[in-house]
Amino acid sequence: MSVQTILITGASSGIGAALARIYARPGIQLLLWGQNATRLEATAQQCRAAGATVETARFDLTALDELVAQLESADERYPLDLAIFNAGLGGSLTPSDIAQDRRSAERMATVNFTVPVICANLLAGRMAARGHGRIVLVGSVADSFPLPMAPVYVGTKAGLALFAEALDLRVARYGVGVSLVVPGFVDTPMSQGLTEPRPFLISADKAAVIIARRLERGASQIVLPWQFAVIRRLTGLLPRLLIRIVFRIAWRISFAGGRTGK
Repeated sequence: MSVQTILITGASSGIGAALARIYARPGIQLLLWGQNATRLEATAQQCRAAGATVETARFDLTALDELVAQLESADERYPLDLAIFNAGLGGSLTPSDIAQDRRSAERMATVNFTVPVICANLLAGRMAARGHGRIVLVGSVADSFPLPMAPVYVGTKAGLALFAEALDLRVARYGVGVSLVVPGFVDTPMSQGLTEPRPFLISADKAAVIIARRLERGASQIVLPWQFAVIRRLTGLLPRLLIRIVFRIAWRISFAGGRTGK
């Protein structure tokens, strides 16, 4: 895959910033979108120092009309070869919460699902007309599990996973690929806010290396680190009822601990 123009959302930090640094080299046009102006500019400067041409943009992704206008403008000025929709929102509920509040749920659903779906659909047609391109959507290993501490989050990621698979099947005949990145625990600002354990934690830089290598090979799904790839395969062999029972018991234990302050 000879990549010339790359868009990365969520490029202020974490996996997005790490991927930007990996792809930065002479002859590469990077379009970096992010929320934190200071961190975004720091990433941009690192990429420019590596020889890439960099353009940054900072706006609210949930302003969908502006999002579409920004993406259309970017693709018209620099026809995109690779678009990585990495921006996302995480977080879990406390044992005392019954459900997620409306505004938080709406924003999470919009950023994690609606935004990448809109962007991927828009670019799929444009890339198909050019006969090449790759769209990358970033999901989560949580998409396979009914986590009672984060129902909205896992719902958005599960929906995104099925969308990515379906869109990939649809546009493959036009020379366009769709890849789903399925990370476990990566040491990013999002995961640092979690109170739960983070098994098999890897750095954002290591995650970015794995992702870039697998994308170069045209992988349609990239699960990382490898331990979670094994876990996903094994749990896929288990009856769904058994998985539900395990999480129901774990949630009851967690809830009891939260009620008693343990």
